Amino acid sequence: MSKLEAATRHWLEGLGFAIGDEALWFEALTHGSTGDTRDYERLEFLGDRVLGLTIADWLYHRNNGDEGKLAQRLNALVSRQSCAAHAREIGVPAHVRLGKQARDDGAAESDNVLGDIMEALLGAAFIEMGFDATREIIRSIWIEAVKGEAGRSKHPKSALQEWAAGNQRRPPEYEVVERSGPDHAARFTVRVSVHKVGQVEASATSKRDAEAEAARLFMEKFG
Repeated sequence: MSKLEAATRHWLEGLGFAIGDEALWFEALTHGSTGDTRDYERLEFLGDRVLGLTIADWLYHRNNGDEGKLAQRLNALVSRQSCAAHAREIGVPAHVRLGKQARDDGAAESDNVLGDIMEALLGAAFIEMGFDATREIIRSIWIEAVKGEAGRSKHPKSALQEWAAGNQRRPPEYEVVERSGPDHAARFTVRVSVHKVGQVEASATSKRDAEAEAARLFMEKFG
């Protein structure tokens, strides 16, 4: 049976996670590059849903905005970038289990890896502790983000779409022009163009983030 290091167990318990099945938490912190038969991907799938429901319920009960505004905030708060930022805040990088090459490539600081592991930990918590206890942990970690400005402004892609329509232009077109790096440290370059206006490129660690950054830069240049 996989065993957690004492320091890792102490860290998890300090965050409020109740450790019963150590193998489950070992799995939640294990990246596929280790070659282990079980890694965090299945738990990440589960945790993603637990996080989404928790934040959606939270926003519904504290926000008088319409469905569009609620969805806008939800998307920002549960994004990979947001999950990775919270993972850094609680100290995940020091406890990630990686293969040597992945570690050398910087996977311990990758938004892709950290965001997934944050969700995997929530998936493990849901299995061990149930929904109510996991919801309280999420609330303790996400409280400042929910109270803050995350997602309150319009998403860049939505802003660009509305700008194009308002100026009688064709809808923006997005194209991935380059993908580089290994899966745990992938980098996407996306080009956004509006017919008879211009085009802009931007890069990020996910296609979605690259599209958003390209749209933001397009609006800065042409909007």
